Amino acid sequence: QLVESGGDSVQAGGSLRLSCTASGYTSSSFCMGWLRQSPGKEREGVAAAAGFGAFGTTTYYADSVKGRFTISLNKVNNTVYLQMDNLSPEDTAMYYCAARPGGCASWPDWSWYTSWGRGTQVTVS
Repeated sequence: QLVESGGDSVQAGGSLRLSCTASGYTSSSFCMGWLRQSPGKEREGVAAAAGFGAFGTTTYYADSVKGRFTISLNKVNNTVYLQMDNLSPEDTAMYYCAARPGGCASWPDWSWYTSWGRGTQVTVS
């Protein structure tokens, strides 16, 4: 089960931090990602983080958010964070957390994941 939090309404240029905690996940290696969807648009992979046991975390970003968003992974409590800075109205969307055991080979693809959260709304005006 994935539970997201942190969505809110902010002004352009502001920041938000999204969180997603995975419960019931026993895999030592997994990919956790953030995807978003705006009305009338297709789902878009925003960022993902691959955690492999005691080794470091590998991160991935969509070009549209590079330099503004930062994904981080707490492997102790299976929580992934998405720090979003310098937000613009184009970032307005429902943000979903998703997860899958193993690496992040196809991380932008919604259907590739095996677990999904219900989403948290981000509105930038």
